[in-house]
Amino acid sequence: MPALKLTPYKCRITWLGLVPEERPDIRSVPVDDVELTYAGVQGEMHSGLTRPACVRVKEQFARGTEIANTRQLSIVSAEELAEIAAQMGLEAMDPAWLGASMVVEGVPDFSHLPPSARLQGPDGASLVIDMQNRPCLFPAREIDKDHPGRGPKFKAAAKGRRGVTAWVEREGRMAVGDALRLFVPDQRAWRPGK
Repeated sequence: MPALKLTPYKCRITWLGLVPEERPDIRSVPVDDVELTYAGVQGEMHSGLTRPACVRVKEQFARGTEIANTRQLSIVSAEELAEIAAQMGLEAMDPAWLGASMVVEGVPDFSHLPPSARLQGPDGASLVIDMQNRPCLFPAREIDKDHPGRGPKFKAAAKGRRGVTAWVEREGRMAVGDALRLFVPDQRAWRPGK
């Protein structure tokens, strides 16, 4: 019996970007397509099979401890970006400000996809959702560069809407315009004490 079930939801890639390894900030550079390897996107700041532990896992590991890299990509939703922009009083939210790898549209409540959900592209390339991404100060600084005074509003506006982090399960190519199929774990939600 399959442990992952195909949902009726599909999303479409509307934007792709990468944060160059040699960079002055976290801004993504838009690209038309990406070659996904088991290490992520070559030349991207977050690529690699391993990474140093950061604040996301500080309860488990000392900062800098080498761990598996489950944060190779940052995926955000076009619908949630529009909600963030509206709450901040901006016309639009540029995904480059967030250091985003990918923007998709078509999956409701995207930032709350369960960990271990999969997004699979037309050639079989597959991404595993690790966890929800948390708003932080780095995007706020980028927003403030282009819209002085608006950056401090980001963290509150993006809470629960910052997208997800993901890692490459199967190598392949993804491009702007591709439709991705959504698979979710076939299990009930955790209920401790039952």
